[in-house]
Amino acid sequence: MDLYNLGTVPWQDSQLLYHALAYLGREGLILLQPGSPYVCLGYHQDAAQEVEMDFLSEHEIPVFRREVGGGAVYLDRGQLFYQLVLRADRDDVPYQKDAFYRRYLAPVVETFRDFGAEASFKPVNDIIVGGRKISGNGAAEINGMMILVGNFIIDFNYEMMARSLRVPDEKFRDKVQKSMWEALTTLTREVEIPPTIDQLSRRLVEHYKPLLGELTPRSIDDALRAEADRLWGEQFNAADWLTANDRRSPDLRSVRIAEGINVVQRVYKAPGGLIRATAVERDGCLYNVHLSGDFFFFPMDSLPALEDALERVEASSATVEAVAAAYFKNHGVEAPGVQPSDLAMALIDT
Repeated sequence: MDLYNLGTVPWQDSQLLYHALAYLGREGLILLQPGSPYVCLGYHQDAAQEVEMDFLSEHEIPVFRREVGGGAVYLDRGQLFYQLVLRADRDDVPYQKDAFYRRYLAPVVETFRDFGAEASFKPVNDIIVGGRKISGNGAAEINGMMILVGNFIIDFNYEMMARSLRVPDEKFRDKVQKSMWEALTTLTREVEIPPTIDQLSRRLVEHYKPLLGELTPRSIDDALRAEADRLWGEQFNAADWLTANDRRSPDLRSVRIAEGINVVQRVYKAPGGLIRATAVERDGCLYNVHLSGDFFFFPMDSLPALEDALERVEASSATVEAVAAAYFKNHGVEAPGVQPSDLAMALIDT
């Protein structure tokens, strides 16, 4: 297995390199930290609904939309990223995503414990200390490769995270920042002497060796660099990529409200993440269904087809749940912590 222990890199590379490995069909473990701050959006999120684009632009903070689910997060040099890329058909890669998380996050948990943070795994994909999240993680399947991405949160800028998120008003933003402080912790808060990036990296590599075998140090070669540059130029730096989910969302302001027509705009918190649902309910049926949020959905490109399957169905919880359940079964969908009943709760006012 190749090991790319890269230290501090340009912020774009902190996301581009693991995507590039996957598209090249190459396995590897990447360890790095971004050289400057940015905000990273989950694959299923709407940029316009999730982050304060004007604020971020004013402060020259870039926004990146990854091909991994989960939520928007402010990232900077206060975190060490680990990014594991494996062939999805390996015998030691569990098919069920919860088992995948448990297996490949175990070395991360052990590394936290080595430095005095009593960490434990919390389904769906968090690592916690004292009931508070200390590591955010996500998984995706790209080009037949299974990807795990996550971080050691050494320190965290709670204020910038709160200012980056879109909220109804400034009073609510203060509550968001307070809630984050209470729910999210760091190594700096949990241990007397926080480990350095190098110390964390070395220990994590040792804990991964029993699972991955010998890890051979590599640098960024020409093929990996070229693929990362291609992805940046053709996809990730394109404005329409950042707003891809936004453009799928219907313009509900244009809906003429008349008898028998209702506009659906709801937010529902499932165990696996926040679900934002928009739709038009007309004469007892759903139209223009759009789902977004910080959940994980496998295969990741199948969410629009689920929206299509819910088009024109009866606007009842039982019908929505049944249609979603059939779609999950027929298309082999796995959405950790999100059940068809959760989608029904998000779309139907019960």
